[in-house]
Amino acid sequence: MKPSLQVARNDLLTVLDVFPTDEDFLSLGAVPSAGVPPPYHGLLVHEHHMTVSMEEFHGAPVDVRILDRRHVGDWYARKILLTLKGSGRVVQYGIVRIDFRLCPPGVPEAIVSGDTPLGRVLIEHNVMRRIQPLAFLRVTPGPALMTAFGLGNEPRTTYGRLAYIHCNEQPAVEVLEVAAP
Repeated sequence: MKPSLQVARNDLLTVLDVFPTDEDFLSLGAVPSAGVPPPYHGLLVHEHHMTVSMEEFHGAPVDVRILDRRHVGDWYARKILLTLKGSGRVVQYGIVRIDFRLCPPGVPEAIVSGDTPLGRVLIEHNVMRRIQPLAFLRVTPGPALMTAFGLGNEPRTTYGRLAYIHCNEQPAVEVLEVAAP
């Protein structure tokens, strides 16, 4: 599936080209921030790391499960699930693409190791960062995400966002983040 969205920066949509998404989404549609309902609004409409937002909302730390990854030169991308530590329940799906040339020493190695969610890596390395949400999305999960989110065969609408993470005032990371329903 090749979602067609009109967002602030169409070049960010190329983050969806990194991994096939046919099984992940039945539909994606842009919505204004005011159109994101609770509790998704509190989870998505802000300038903070989703790692921290998910941990605060669910009252537990999260782990990262890498579904797929690509590493070519200075560019690294991965498709992930964030899961609650202990229960393993999936709370977020994401795709990130990172320009390692814009990351301080030690950060690329910590990200590639795959042991820690991206937001936590940046926090632990004291990277000066700023999250810039660009678009908010209404999402209907496809078969793969319905399974990951534990929805059975009945898709339920959820919400997500497209954003840049600026490291030291450079747009180093492109992200698609989708909260579990």
